[in-house]
Amino acid sequence: MTRLFILFQYLIPQHVLSRCIGYVARSEIPWFKNFIIKQFDGIYNIDWSVAVRKEPEQYVSFNDFFTRALTDDARPLTGRLVSPADGLVSVTGDIKHQRAIQAKGHDYSIPQLLGEALPESFNNGSFLTVYLAPSDYHRVHFPQQGALQNARYIPGGLFSVNQKTAAHVPGLFTRNERLVLRLTSNEGDYYLVLIGAMIVAGIQPFWRPEPFKAQRPIDQPMQALAVDQGQEAGRFLLGSTAILITQANQNWCVTPGATIKMGQTLVN
Repeated sequence: MTRLFILFQYLIPQHVLSRCIGYVARSEIPWFKNFIIKQFDGIYNIDWSVAVRKEPEQYVSFNDFFTRALTDDARPLTGRLVSPADGLVSVTGDIKHQRAIQAKGHDYSIPQLLGEALPESFNNGSFLTVYLAPSDYHRVHFPQQGALQNARYIPGGLFSVNQKTAAHVPGLFTRNERLVLRLTSNEGDYYLVLIGAMIVAGIQPFWRPEPFKAQRPIDQPMQALAVDQGQEAGRFLLGSTAILITQANQNWCVTPGATIKMGQTLVN
């Protein structure tokens, strides 16, 4: 079944499928969007207690619900370097020869992921990958305060990024659509990469009202924009993956397979 699912992903028109799903998710027809939200809740048992708006009728569309805001006390910041998202820790490790692990038996080029050369100062750095399932909170936040230097949108495919696909599609994260954020910090520079996926209707950064939809890479200098730890970086309009790449070598206190929340400390 896994091989059939992988083959299916190679054969389907990924962007056409995502646009169709996106059209449904943007619908503002009250009875229709309420029905979809309630069906989703029935499948995934959403924790409404931490949402700012606690009823399906309070959301304009399914997308509005899917990227819902949480209450201020729902995700406390508990360390100097914290998880950028809710999700499953799929892999952690140290950068070796400018490569990072994707899954057992697969790695990828970090410069190819970023769309730029990896600074030599990152050669002894570390990486951590968080997979966001459909049931997770889908806003991504800055794990550390710093200055946002550049944002790069890289168009690409929309393969699923779940564990089975990561284990079978070489260079998965370098194939998919992604948003690369480069930051400097007194605690050590870092990259935060948001990876698109199958039926993801877009990656929407915090400074744009709409997701990127270009067919070519876009570089957007951010003029060393100051950001706070825990500030929203962007949101997925359906599930995906966030990758944190740090200049400093990290002693991660979370392990692959662990479920984490945004704001949870990542290092000892």
